Amino acid sequence: MSELNVHGILRGVRYIASPHCDWRPGAGAVRLLVLHNISLPPGEFGGDAVIDLFTGRLDWDAHPYYRAMRGLRVSAHFFLRRDGELIQFVPTTKRAWHAGASSWQGWERCNDYSVGVELEGTDTLPYTGAQYARLNQLVAALGSIYADLRLAGHSDIAPGRKTDPGPAFDWGRISAPARSGGGQE
Repeated sequence: MSELNVHGILRGVRYIASPHCDWRPGAGAVRLLVLHNISLPPGEFGGDAVIDLFTGRLDWDAHPYYRAMRGLRVSAHFFLRRDGELIQFVPTTKRAWHAGASSWQGWERCNDYSVGVELEGTDTLPYTGAQYARLNQLVAALGSIYADLRLAGHSDIAPGRKTDPGPAFDWGRISAPARSGGGQE
């Protein structure tokens, strides 16, 4: 996998700019990679609904599930499809809006110092080999830039509020920096 350019965009992946981001506060040192899962509608894979959500173009009336999300402004730095395709929405130099109310090791507002990766999936369905392979490449690339990078699930930084990436995610398949938060270390 290629490296990040000076703007925080990973070379060699599709980049689709999201308006749902802003500048990191202060020095904004990245020290955490947060894993999430997403599928829209829930349990359905493929299609452009996640891309449309992250870029502010989701048709809220296209599916009954979307109506409850009307007006939601969220994004992630990366979206990893089930076939291993990696799409970037927000440069790592900016703050994506993925973590919400969150804390990690005594630090509040995880969006300020994290990179968010959304895996196309659910808490209960196994992730694919292609996703694990590409995620390991991404973690290695980011780890080479951000020396103190740690890994956590959304459930670790927002316990009781979030459950992803869920019990179907196999942390043992990640060759990554030390996992912080709940679960395996």
